[in-house]
Amino acid sequence: MRLSFSQQIRQQQVQKLAPRMIQSMEILQLSVMQLQERIEQEMTENPTIELQQDSHEDDSPAESEEYDIEMELVVDQDSDNADDFQRLDDMHLDVPDHFDEQPRISADRIQQIADHHHDALANIVEKPESLQDHLESQLHDLDLDSATLDMAKRILSMLQAEDGGYLKNPVRELLPRDATVEELALAEHGLEVVQSLDPSGIGARDLSECLRIQVLQGTQKNGRLEWLSNTDKNDLLLLIDEHIDDLTHNRLPLVQKKTGLSIERIDELVALIGELDPMPGARFVDHHNQAVTADLVLHESEDGQYSVTVEDSWVPTIRISRYYRERLSDPKATKEEKEYIRRKVNAAQWLVDAIQQRRSTLKSVAEAIVDVQQESLKHGLERIVPLKMQQIADVVGVHVTTVSRAVDDKWIQTPRGLYPLKRFFVGGTVGEDGEDVAWDIIRIKLQELIDQENKAKPHSDDELVRRLKEAGMTVARRTITKYRKKMG
Repeated sequence: MRLSFSQQIRQQQVQKLAPRMIQSMEILQLSVMQLQERIEQEMTENPTIELQQDSHEDDSPAESEEYDIEMELVVDQDSDNADDFQRLDDMHLDVPDHFDEQPRISADRIQQIADHHHDALANIVEKPESLQDHLESQLHDLDLDSATLDMAKRILSMLQAEDGGYLKNPVRELLPRDATVEELALAEHGLEVVQSLDPSGIGARDLSECLRIQVLQGTQKNGRLEWLSNTDKNDLLLLIDEHIDDLTHNRLPLVQKKTGLSIERIDELVALIGELDPMPGARFVDHHNQAVTADLVLHESEDGQYSVTVEDSWVPTIRISRYYRERLSDPKATKEEKEYIRRKVNAAQWLVDAIQQRRSTLKSVAEAIVDVQQESLKHGLERIVPLKMQQIADVVGVHVTTVSRAVDDKWIQTPRGLYPLKRFFVGGTVGEDGEDVAWDIIRIKLQELIDQENKAKPHSDDELVRRLKEAGMTVARRTITKYRKKMG
C-alpha cells in the first residue's frame, strides 16, 4: 500500500513538473526579441498577466504562503478553450465593485500598449519564414517518437541560413561526454531525419554530402534528376564523392584520367551537378537588414576584470493581477471560476519563474564562457582557445542540452564588438607543447603562410604542414588540403 501511494505521489509530481520544465526550456532558447513577443502573446491569452508599471512595487503572489498552497491544489491538465474567456467576461459583469478597486492604467498607457502590440503583430506578418520554422513545420508532419523529435529539433538549432544550412559542428556536441551507444544512435537517426527534409541537402556536413543527398533524393522529386538512369546516378555520385575538388577547380582532364570517362560525358554530368544547390539554406536568409539585439553585455572594469549582465530592458516586466488573486478569496466567486483563475494564475507564475530562470542560466553560462575565453576577448579571436559545450555544462552544473539552448541565437556585446555566443565554441588539436590549439588559430596562421608565399611557386601541402609544426601546430596533411579548398 505504501509503495502504491508513493508511486501515485511521484506520478503527480511528474504531471506538475513536466510542463514547467518544457516551458523553462522553451523560454531559455528564446532570444531577447523573441522573449518580448512571447510575453506579448501570453498577455493576450492569459488575462491574469499584467504589466508592472512600478518596478518598486512587489506584487508577487510568492509572498503569500497561504495563496501558494491553495494554488498548488489544482494540477493543470485541461487545455484552455474559448469558453474560459467567456466565463471571464461574465465575471467582469458580475463583480463591478471589485473591478473598480483594481489599479487603473492611464488612457495614454493603454494606447501605448495597443500601439506596441500592433507594431509587434505587423512585424510578425512581414517577417519572412525562417529556415528553422520551415524545417520544424515539416518535423511535426512526420510520425516521430518524442526522443527523435527532440533530437531533430536540437540539430535544427545548429543550422544557420547564413551558412547555407550546413551542419558546422558534430552532433556529438549535443550529447554528454559519457553518451551511451543508444544516445549516439539517436543522434545519428536525428540527423538522418533532418537530412530528409526540404530543401534537399539541408543538414549536410560538407559540399559532397550536400550534393549526394540531392542526387539520392532527386531521383524522386528534383526536376531533370527525376529521370536519371542508374548509370547517370552512379556516375554523378562517383564525381561528387571522389572528384569534387577537381571539378570545382575545372580540372576536367584530370577527372577524365582518374575515372576513364570521356570529356563529353564529364561535361554532361557537370551540367547536371550545376542544377543542384550547393547552399540549400541560403534562400531563407533575411535580407531586410534586421538589427541584431544583444542578449548579454560584457563590461570591463579599469583593472581588466569582466562582468556580465543580462540585457532584458526590452522585455516587459509582468506580474499577476491583484484583482484575480483577490477574486480567489471572494465568497461570491463560484468553484468553477476559482478553478479557472487558479489555472491561469498558475500558468502566469510558471512564466514568471521561467523568465527568472532564463536570466540566471544565461548569466551563469556567459560567465563560464568569458572565464575560458578571456584572452580572445582582450586580444581578438586569434587568441581563442578550444571549447566544447560539455565543458561549460560541467562548470555550470547543467546538462549539455541546457547550454546548447542557452547559447542558441544569443548575442553578447563586448568591448571588441557584438558576437554570437556560439562563436566562442570551437574545436581544436594538441600542439607540440601539449597545449590545446583552436582551429581558428590554425586557420589564421595558415592564411598568413598562404598570403606570404610566392604565388608563382606556392607552398605544397607538405611544406605547410612542416611550417605549422615549426609554429607548434601539428596538423594532418588532409586537413591542410581541406582548409586550402575552403580558402580558395
